[in-house]
Amino acid sequence: MPKTPPKKRTAQIVPKQSTKKHAAIVKKVPPTTLITGGTGFLGAHLVRQLVESGAKNIRVMATSIPEWLVGLGVDTLEGSVTNADDVARAVEGVTDIYHLAGKVSREKDDAREMFKLHVEGTRLLCDAAMKVGVKTIVLASSSGTIAVTEKGDTVPDETYPPPLDIIARWPYYASKAYQEMAALERFNGKGLRLVIMNPSLLLGPGDDRLSSTKVILDFMARKITAVPNGGLSFVDVRNTAQAFRVAMQKGRHGQRYLLGAVNWTFVKFFDRLERLTKVASPRLALPSKVTVTGAKVIDSLFRQWNFASPLEADTIEMAEYFWYLNHAKARRELGFTPRDPGDTLNDTVRYVRENFLGGK
Repeated sequence: MPKTPPKKRTAQIVPKQSTKKHAAIVKKVPPTTLITGGTGFLGAHLVRQLVESGAKNIRVMATSIPEWLVGLGVDTLEGSVTNADDVARAVEGVTDIYHLAGKVSREKDDAREMFKLHVEGTRLLCDAAMKVGVKTIVLASSSGTIAVTEKGDTVPDETYPPPLDIIARWPYYASKAYQEMAALERFNGKGLRLVIMNPSLLLGPGDDRLSSTKVILDFMARKITAVPNGGLSFVDVRNTAQAFRVAMQKGRHGQRYLLGAVNWTFVKFFDRLERLTKVASPRLALPSKVTVTGAKVIDSLFRQWNFASPLEADTIEMAEYFWYLNHAKARRELGFTPRDPGDTLNDTVRYVRENFLGGK
């Protein structure tokens, strides 16, 4: 019998409508970059910088979604990093995470909430990220987990031993130190990167919750009556957001990066504010032990009477320490170049005056 000739293979022609369908599918690719805490002081600047740079596929997770965020055209998700279901939805389809969700408080009464948010929330996020194949997490911590000393004669860098005996007194910094440990433990393995960013006091425009710039408002409102004996470091929030973006690309796994623009005593800090605001800087400076002890006594009495204390004892105690830092590593590896501190103070004063003091 004659062999049946093989059938000729003809190329399939894809109908035009299937191309349109494919294009529609491409548009539905989920966001690949997640930002937790994207509505906070630093988070808002970071989100806006990413959008302005042309970044695509951004998802922002926050406990509430403001109108300005919706107007940016990013994907939003209302939820908390302390809720496992919220976290699972947030990390779906994500490859990179900026983890900024947090709470800044000097109150010991907020210790439990801060531990749950910073430590337990970070564990949940890291575990969920590992499951879906996230490659990089850039974590927002604080310079206060490393750079704080009693005398100010040392300027710590990232190799400085964490001063746990000092920061254990204040729930915020203690919870941030444990947050770093939790992240390093949970997000670790081949091909994974965890980069920890440690900015000092954030100043600049846009702090609508006064999470960082309250000291400027208090000075301008003449609520600061004595000069603390310690010193501080501060950094512009806009430079910090830029450093986070670079860290996502260049930061090394398991490394910390201190971010600060300047190290000043409070005397110098208030003198500079006096020049900008025309508000007289306080001249009274009490011995350290008298200042802290007196504040604690007054604070304790008011709490016993169920009244709001006129003094924040923990804040006064912290201001007796030196929060100096060396940012050479961030400059070397991330190209971190902070702007002139005078410009940052000027912009902060202008923002506070226009938004909280009626332009006065």
